[in-house]
Amino acid sequence: MKERFAGIVGLGSYVPDRVVTNRDMERLVETTDEWIAARTGIRERRFAAEGETTATMATRAAERALADAGVGAEELDLIIVATVTPDMLFPSTACLVQTNLKATRAAAFDLTAVCSGFVYGLVVGSEFIRAGTYRKVLVIGAETLSRITDTTDRNTVIVFADGAGAAVLAETAPGFGIIGADLGADGNGAELLKLPAGGSRQPATAATVAERLHYIRMNGREVFKFAVKIMGDSALKALAKANVAPAEVACLVPHQANLRIIEAAAKRLGMPMDKVYVNVDRYGNTSAASVPIALDEAVRAGRVRHDDVVVMVGFGGGLTWGSCAVRWGKG
Repeated sequence: MKERFAGIVGLGSYVPDRVVTNRDMERLVETTDEWIAARTGIRERRFAAEGETTATMATRAAERALADAGVGAEELDLIIVATVTPDMLFPSTACLVQTNLKATRAAAFDLTAVCSGFVYGLVVGSEFIRAGTYRKVLVIGAETLSRITDTTDRNTVIVFADGAGAAVLAETAPGFGIIGADLGADGNGAELLKLPAGGSRQPATAATVAERLHYIRMNGREVFKFAVKIMGDSALKALAKANVAPAEVACLVPHQANLRIIEAAAKRLGMPMDKVYVNVDRYGNTSAASVPIALDEAVRAGRVRHDDVVVMVGFGGGLTWGSCAVRWGKG
């Protein structure tokens, strides 16, 4: 049987127009611009406007990715949306995007791996292509985290934000595309980062709303410790599967959660920061959207060229983690 390779043939991203600075945060909670920047690296973030949703932002990013790939929506076989902020519990956000794009041939489903979601989606989508099941797959990471963030909680409100990024996957020439990947999870850490209510364990009631249980809860200290270790470890596993040394990586595109975590991951890989793409200062933590937004910007800025090896790595609630090494180009 012929071995197939799958990779990214088009990228697109979208961030809302509304800029929320650290000075704006000073008016919400007891904090300062200097405190936020020193601990997270964030200077500003984007919040969705009234009427914008995860599906509308995902659609904008998808349209740009399809245009970049030169692929029509009618050619898509599958749409995967990685998100923890769907427009509604069901139907899936992917089905709403399918309708918006008029991608009538495409199967569609959502994937929940929180901030690791886009990398999970890339690996899942590429396997459909490698197996010969599908030819064109659209993978989107999109979040509207401002809608589930407690504006009285300094631990989370300064961090999370909104946006979307998308990638079109297709078969590539041998040796190009995704050449190594690592996915993992540790459910023992489920309580460290969660949205407590709204599911079958704690259905929405007047009491859950009053207790603010429909907002993100995060143990920042423990999540930080987990992330510092797992980002580097997972990236190294993906590179080992690709038979590529860290020194051969042209660009590292990490989940944009915290600048100190990103710097620790780069150190673990022995990689200088000039090989790491960082935009957390402008967009904050957009969960599943952060890696595709950063990748799109890195490619458009000329930081990634044909035949370069790019590593994407993320971590998130679950706890989950994922990384993939990509040899860039269609071959």
